[in-house]
Amino acid sequence: MFLENTVNHTEQFGWIEVICGSMFSGKTEELIRRLKRAQFAKQKVEIFKPTVDTRYADEMVVSHDENEIRCTPVPASANITLLANDIDVVGIDEAQFFDDEIVRICNDLANSGVRVIVAGLDMDFQGNPFGPMPALMATAEYVTKVHAVCTKTGNLAHFSHRTVADDSLVLLGEVQEYEPLSRAAYYREIQKEKKKLEENKNEQ
Repeated sequence: MFLENTVNHTEQFGWIEVICGSMFSGKTEELIRRLKRAQFAKQKVEIFKPTVDTRYADEMVVSHDENEIRCTPVPASANITLLANDIDVVGIDEAQFFDDEIVRICNDLANSGVRVIVAGLDMDFQGNPFGPMPALMATAEYVTKVHAVCTKTGNLAHFSHRTVADDSLVLLGEVQEYEPLSRAAYYREIQKEKKKLEENKNEQ
């Protein structure tokens, strides 16, 4: 996953790692694993998440497997710059919910020598690139794409299919609202939903 250690030890720059994938793919689990390793190594670590993410606990990043690590919820990415002082590693969860300024902030941190680890959904429920994630993936040194298991086929899944009737882009949820699907299964579900919508229109 990572390249060889830096050969030129006079270079003091940091770097950006992005962990991306669908719902239930283990993104937050991997983020917590990397951050806890850094803490064990006595590195100074700060972890942030958007205040909109209130699913488990206000001041904890929690995975679906209930692993957790303390964090600071922030309303906007600009707050990270104010709070991330004199540290070695910055962790950011649910990066797709942040504003586009998060890309510049992550690069500024990396340029100042900080290791930046970002986790987030790469696509929204409609299968489109989600928020600042594409730009973060493009500027990161390391990108890890993790996969869930499709609930319908058992194949690798990288689409997050919304199972409730709600068209808002941001809808926090769990297994009651989302299911991970493979490309084929996702395509079939979208086609079924389109057909149902057309039938409802014809009945009206």
